[in-house]
Amino acid sequence: QVQLRESGGGLVQAGGSLRLSCAASGGTFSNYNMGWFRQAPGKEREFVAAISRSGGGTYTADSVKGRFTISRDNTKNTGYLQMNSLKREDTAVYYCAANTGWGIERKGYNYNYWGQGTQVTVSS
Repeated sequence: QVQLRESGGGLVQAGGSLRLSCAASGGTFSNYNMGWFRQAPGKEREFVAAISRSGGGTYTADSVKGRFTISRDNTKNTGYLQMNSLKREDTAVYYCAANTGWGIERKGYNYNYWGQGTQVTVSS
């Protein structure tokens, strides 16, 4: 059973960049598809991006397309979310998640494993 731990969150000014990391342990990382979600105060959890086991397939939500990039390094058991041109509306707790399904999933209920989240705050 894989455990996930996010890092890299913090406070950044609008227009700035952050890179989130998701470190996996307790399982073979390359067996899992991975996704990033976020949840802002008072709002529902929102899909951000997902990547297939091999990294060959990705899907990014329209709200962040062109600004955020998902990637992974299976040799390091780590996934990443590069966030550029950050906006205030990107402020949220960001979660990574993993599943053993057939492919990329955009629905949170299709993910079996979740990290504890990392806070991203974008100031104006």
